[in-house]
Amino acid sequence: MFTEKLKEVTLANHQQTEKILVGKLKSMRSVQDYITILSSFYGYFGGLEKQIERYLNPSNMADYEERRKTAAIADDIKVLGGTVPAVATGDELPRIENCLQAFGALYVIEGSTLGGQIISKMIQNHLPIQNGAGLSFFNGYGDNMQQMWTSFKELLNKAAMTPADEETMAEAANQTFARFKNWLEK
Repeated sequence: MFTEKLKEVTLANHQQTEKILVGKLKSMRSVQDYITILSSFYGYFGGLEKQIERYLNPSNMADYEERRKTAAIADDIKVLGGTVPAVATGDELPRIENCLQAFGALYVIEGSTLGGQIISKMIQNHLPIQNGAGLSFFNGYGDNMQQMWTSFKELLNKAAMTPADEETMAEAANQTFARFKNWLEK
């Protein structure tokens, strides 16, 4: 199955990015620190979603709108009293010039929802968050998380029809992780 291969070939970049993010989460001491983390996600994912939507949208991916993350991140930032930042552009982002590259980039965004529930609990345990305010991004799809991840993997497996398709998606996913790592390090 392609998604298993994709997980393997992106593992190093995924782990490097995750290490930086976990460090930021562990050093979080205030709501402002959390807003800063959310702002990093918004900036990068916001720019990335703008590139992805040129190739993926409701006409070729029925649940695409439901998979967009930046509105939830912006809402979280505002609810916590922060200001929504500008989005990444140009060389800060991976090159996305076709549907396969868009799927590879979206793999990274969708994967971020998997750890979100753990991150949400961690944030609630360390910060004065009331009634889940500011946690809609990390709560992701809620009880539908596994169903959404499974349907996304099925979509990727169908889209990767040849070894060249697989390579294109994997390269885009790796570029997305690498550029996100750079973005988080700023």
